[in-house]
Amino acid sequence: MKILLAEYAVGAGLEGTLMLEGAAMLGTLVNSFSRLGHEVLYLSSGPEFRRGRAVRSCIEDFEYLLESEAAECDAGLVIGPDEMLADLSSIIEDNTVNLGCSPGSVSLCADKLECTRKLQSSSVNVPRILDKEHQGICLIKPRFGCASEGVRISRCNDAGEGFIANEYIQGEHLSVSLISGKKVLPLSVNKQFIDIDHKNPDSCVSYHGNMVPYRTDYEEELFDIAGTSAKALKCNGYIGIDIVHGENNNYVVDVNPRPTSAVFGLARTLKVEIGELLLKNISGDLPDTVDLEGEFSFTKDDFEDIL
Repeated sequence: MKILLAEYAVGAGLEGTLMLEGAAMLGTLVNSFSRLGHEVLYLSSGPEFRRGRAVRSCIEDFEYLLESEAAECDAGLVIGPDEMLADLSSIIEDNTVNLGCSPGSVSLCADKLECTRKLQSSSVNVPRILDKEHQGICLIKPRFGCASEGVRISRCNDAGEGFIANEYIQGEHLSVSLISGKKVLPLSVNKQFIDIDHKNPDSCVSYHGNMVPYRTDYEEELFDIAGTSAKALKCNGYIGIDIVHGENNNYVVDVNPRPTSAVFGLARTLKVEIGELLLKNISGDLPDTVDLEGEFSFTKDDFEDIL
């Protein structure tokens, strides 16, 4: 098959951590599909990988090339910022087989307020949405955003326009990687390296990396709540669901309708190719379970090694 892969930060020529993280995800997927023997094209403004063929791009022609190259491919997958991903997914879906979420599903997941309400109505545990009159500390985050950017612990009345205030749940910061489609295939529980200064009422929340997989005796509980969330939001393809394991329960705090940085570690422990699972998901031929061997921990600094 001829497969198109695109990650916005890499294809548009963004710089810094966003580009490095994007390159880590994109390179992982390019290598996986290439090892399976598929012809792989990917959009890039600079970085090139040992496998696949780069299509030179920049921010001005990213969407044009995404459309023109997708029309010549058998399947495609795009990764991008939450606020752009629905439109980019539409381009893929209109021109080839979309290996990722539908534009409608992406839009719902990207809107943190509506996503929380949908999960709540589907009996998924989520942090309560609080109004500005609520007394005490809460978690403030952009209604649209990703990568913990703009997320902070503060007082509810500090939530300005474009932000929402959620109940702050203390506990272990985890994520579940899964493939979703006609069936849901859990892949791994991951431990997130998160920095929070609980003593500071205006502390920012920052993400630094993952341990993949994270072995727990409550793995099945995490897989269940992640699978229920993916079905409720009609997700498709590789999904990352962020969960806080609190003292008495598990809470879904974010749903990423696309590959996440955890795939960087997952590809090094999963005993089957990510690309194979994404292609099997098209026809609903996913296995019931997957095997992982060992564990892999990484921080954002490790992403530089992929370039």
